[in-house]
Amino acid sequence: MKYLEILFWFLVFIVFYAYIGYGILLIFLVKIKSIFVKDKNLYSKDYEPEVTLLIAAFNEKDYVAAKVRNSLQLDYPKNKLHLVWVTDGSDDGTPELLGNYPEVTVYHESARNGKIGAINRAMKFVNTPIVVYSDANTMLGEDAIRRIIYLFSNSEIGCVSGEKRIVSKDADAASGAGEGIYWKYESLLKRYDFRLYSVVGAAGELFAVRTELHQDVERDTILDDFIISLRIAMKGYKIGYDPDAYAIESASANVKEELKRKIRIAAGGIQSIVRLKALLNPFKYRTLTFQYISHRVLRWTLAPLSLILIFIMNAFFAFKQGFDNSNFYTLLFCLQLLFYFSALLGWFLQNREIKVKLLFIPYYFFIMNYAVVLGFFRYIKRSQSVNWERAKRAN
Repeated sequence: MKYLEILFWFLVFIVFYAYIGYGILLIFLVKIKSIFVKDKNLYSKDYEPEVTLLIAAFNEKDYVAAKVRNSLQLDYPKNKLHLVWVTDGSDDGTPELLGNYPEVTVYHESARNGKIGAINRAMKFVNTPIVVYSDANTMLGEDAIRRIIYLFSNSEIGCVSGEKRIVSKDADAASGAGEGIYWKYESLLKRYDFRLYSVVGAAGELFAVRTELHQDVERDTILDDFIISLRIAMKGYKIGYDPDAYAIESASANVKEELKRKIRIAAGGIQSIVRLKALLNPFKYRTLTFQYISHRVLRWTLAPLSLILIFIMNAFFAFKQGFDNSNFYTLLFCLQLLFYFSALLGWFLQNREIKVKLLFIPYYFFIMNYAVVLGFFRYIKRSQSVNWERAKRAN
């Protein structure tokens, strides 16, 4: 019984650390670092190289006009910003629509080989020092490119991630509210990750790399942005982050659509851990390994498993002691039941379009971890397609 209790509290610690504890420790470490290490100005506002804005798109005709208009309004010298779209496999008229814009270079072939296949092919035509990746359905802040390029003036930076911002006219929906809260917390962690050493992976909606550091990624890669960015970090470069270089995207239309997206990400996360297994070596990658395990690996592996085991073990302890109301394990088990009941109630009310914001956090937290479990089995069965099935977004 004693060893089971030790295991139980160890699992509780893993869950706490993965979702809250690491953030607290991260802020503390950055504060300590600021005392002993003075910031040096390694950046230059005069750095203004030519840039390629690369958009890999599959059947995105509904977003073509808005995305091109947004790209042309970006605050960066027009003669130094090259707009490139790769539309492999699109058969809805996307490449034809893009033909109406002389400012855009389009690469197209009829075969569909997934997003990473399109990126690998398009990169052979990129000859600018920096390439910025963005999605067709995300709009960039006016100075997003300029802010990203500014960080590249530091030779230690090999990749820069922008911030993903979630907007929804139906902001009170569980999908919109939950996703928005999640990304705000992620933004906070990324800011402190960068201040400590490096961001752990980039967001595909907006990130950039030094073209010379890009290497083709395996064709069956699910999270291409994550793999591309971390492989650059493994070469000794840092991944920078600027929260004011942002990409705006609508929230998922509903939790069902968000779950579909999360399952794909989870399957890709497991695949990434396998392919980046060398990064688990703290003797070689040191701080980066610490950040990678704390911020990513635990959430995709031990934390969801721990939640399941905690519930089962807690029920066993409470049953063993007769569900005595004065017993701590009974109280803890009741709190767990209350939390999961709140998640279930959130699901019930969401399906009936009744909005109770207080329930969205436990509901979204449950959905996140449920998606990891499903994503794990999808990866094991090799049933996750590399071709992106876009989640429906709120209008």
